[in-house]
Amino acid sequence: MSPNNLIQKHGGYRHLHSFTFATIIHLETTAFCKRFIPWQSDQLGKTSGQMIGAARSGRQNIIEGSERSATSKETEIKLTDVARASLAELLGDYEIFLADQNSIPWSKNDENSKAVYSIMLPDFSDNGDTLHEYWKYYHNVTKVFDPYLRHDDSIVVANTMIIIILRTMAMLSAQIRAQSKRFLEEGGFRERMYQSRAENRGQQAAPDSDAPNCPLCECIMIKRSSAKGEFWGCSTFPKCKGTREV
Repeated sequence: MSPNNLIQKHGGYRHLHSFTFATIIHLETTAFCKRFIPWQSDQLGKTSGQMIGAARSGRQNIIEGSERSATSKETEIKLTDVARASLAELLGDYEIFLADQNSIPWSKNDENSKAVYSIMLPDFSDNGDTLHEYWKYYHNVTKVFDPYLRHDDSIVVANTMIIIILRTMAMLSAQIRAQSKRFLEEGGFRERMYQSRAENRGQQAAPDSDAPNCPLCECIMIKRSSAKGEFWGCSTFPKCKGTREV
């Protein structure tokens, strides 16, 4: 394995639909709190603060997980799970808001619910000017939600947010399953480091045309020295401690 392959591709979160949905959730939760949770009834800002904090956590943990995937698939999985859990917390806040308004969430069979669930976003195409292009993409493609998120009725907006949150949570669950499968198949950063180091040691031993294979793992052996003299040692040491006499 080349040293260049130790750090794998990472940071492509802007291409994830879950990230764009999480961005909608963050921005629109902030707008929702400003519009429908008056400071008179939330003087300490606790409800608004916790809702906006949970929405922000959902988005930011997707970013951090994607970036950390370069050196830790385990951390990527954990942070994606944290993002999902944060959105679950926010979901509870929107449910309580509806209950406080003597309302209940839309049924999946409701026409409005079906309409919001059916909205699909196109993929983000990156031409190299990523930051500029992503936000141009975001503002263009998310306008389709405006009839629901800009509605004057808080019940409509809250129900729309609930559906968007549920869709995002489902996407994140699928990502966690895919990340877990990839981790099992490819291993983590430490395993790649070890493999790269072992291969490098094997390459260093290559000039010894008489270098034998390890009796335990069949890897190439390297000539080493000790107080008792020279001996052949496995190139993957300390994982394998196979030796041969010179």
